[in-house]
Amino acid sequence: MLFNSYAFIFVFFPLVLIGFFLIGARNTRAAAGFLALASLFFYGWWSVKAMPLLLGSICFNYWAGLYLTPAPNRTDRGRKRLLIAVLAANLGVLAVFKYANFFVGNVNEALAAAGMAPIEMLHIALPIGISFYTFTQIAFLVDCWQGKVHERSFLHYVLFVTYFPHLIAGPVLHHAQMMPQFASPATYRTDANKIALGLSIFTFGLAKKLLVADPMGQYADLMFNGVHHGVLPTLLTAWIGVLAYTLQIYFDFSGYSDMAVGLSLCLGVQLPLNFNSPYKSTSIIEFWRRWHISLSTFLRDYLYVPLGGNRKGPARRYLNLFLTMLLGGLWHGAAWTFVVWGALHGAFLMINHLWNSKVRRRDKPGRVARVSGWLLTFVCVMVAWVVFRAESMQAAMTIYKSMIGLHGAPLEVFGEFDILPYRKPEFFHTLFVAMFICLALPPTISLQHWVPRVQRLVARPRLEWVCTGMISLATVYMLGLCVSRLGTYSPFLYFQF
Repeated sequence: MLFNSYAFIFVFFPLVLIGFFLIGARNTRAAAGFLALASLFFYGWWSVKAMPLLLGSICFNYWAGLYLTPAPNRTDRGRKRLLIAVLAANLGVLAVFKYANFFVGNVNEALAAAGMAPIEMLHIALPIGISFYTFTQIAFLVDCWQGKVHERSFLHYVLFVTYFPHLIAGPVLHHAQMMPQFASPATYRTDANKIALGLSIFTFGLAKKLLVADPMGQYADLMFNGVHHGVLPTLLTAWIGVLAYTLQIYFDFSGYSDMAVGLSLCLGVQLPLNFNSPYKSTSIIEFWRRWHISLSTFLRDYLYVPLGGNRKGPARRYLNLFLTMLLGGLWHGAAWTFVVWGALHGAFLMINHLWNSKVRRRDKPGRVARVSGWLLTFVCVMVAWVVFRAESMQAAMTIYKSMIGLHGAPLEVFGEFDILPYRKPEFFHTLFVAMFICLALPPTISLQHWVPRVQRLVARPRLEWVCTGMISLATVYMLGLCVSRLGTYSPFLYFQF
């Protein structure tokens, strides 16, 4: 069941929303249980076979969290050993389901080079959402060990892990962000303002996906799939294709995050900001503070800092940065392309920090410096997206060669491909709108600030109602336009990670 489907928009979510508040008006614990069951149903709609693994992971990690918590009868050494064991168990399960075939495939390549018989591949299906709920629970376990967890309700823990707006593709949540909200009686009271704002944010996220990401993906897929099948794009075609994917992945994932925030807000629960206009960044450091914020925070707090962070000198700091991004790339998928993507960003961050420490002046950069920094950052991000999207390293290298003109540089953009029935003017109109949204508008989650407080400027408070009404009508129109685009299977890109 996709967020952008008739079943979800017109059946599942309305029933959950109504049931949650009807039950919550009488019994908040029963409402939390209802929402947890609804979340499990949502997950089971995707894959009933993966349900036992999810439920087993929840029970095991909740039990482990109880024993990891500091207590008078527990030694620090014993708790640390248990922490290592449960982390190894979680990462081991993730490794088996996500990386076993990757490992076997690489071993088979080595065996083939040595003239030996290959190992049979493991036919294991990747459970959807396993990367997200594994990382979410790892953070919980570490915080239990550090004595930071105080909420002990098993029901709230189940809801924290399975909460359907974030379960499939994030954001990566922290228990301190969510479990206190599930324990608060205010969460279970109907709030018309939150529902209206939540539906507006959901609509904007849906529009990002259906009106921008999917059209951009048509051309991106045309170029990348063409390369996979032997087509050699020329310079301009390659750059436009990479730009299309750069916009597709942003609007696809940020659209999902906006929808998750909007749906959750309707239920009275605030999810954290996951994207903060990352393509406005003027450095790679700033980019990673704005892109997939929940994952960046997790990698910083539970990988970079334990590795030593910046506490052991510059050389170790750069190594820790590189390793963190390398493992962050591997988290995205079991392929060398993702490892290389992580390595590229690790190298970019190392160079950025080195520049800041050795070259850049401390005073505020001027306009030319900011524009140059933005352009360099945006190009670096685009270059890295090539290897992230490409089917193989060979395909990525073909595109890189095209981007520097080694396969010709005619001005015709669509010459190599049959783009019918896709029309070029529509593509460039969407491209312009996408760039405008990325560079000129604030994050969708700040929608409540878009309604101008005109009464502060003129003595006419009623004008605010006019502005609010106009934005409401525009939102309803946008929702209708999005609904007209429903009906085709269009999963989110991050579902595969």
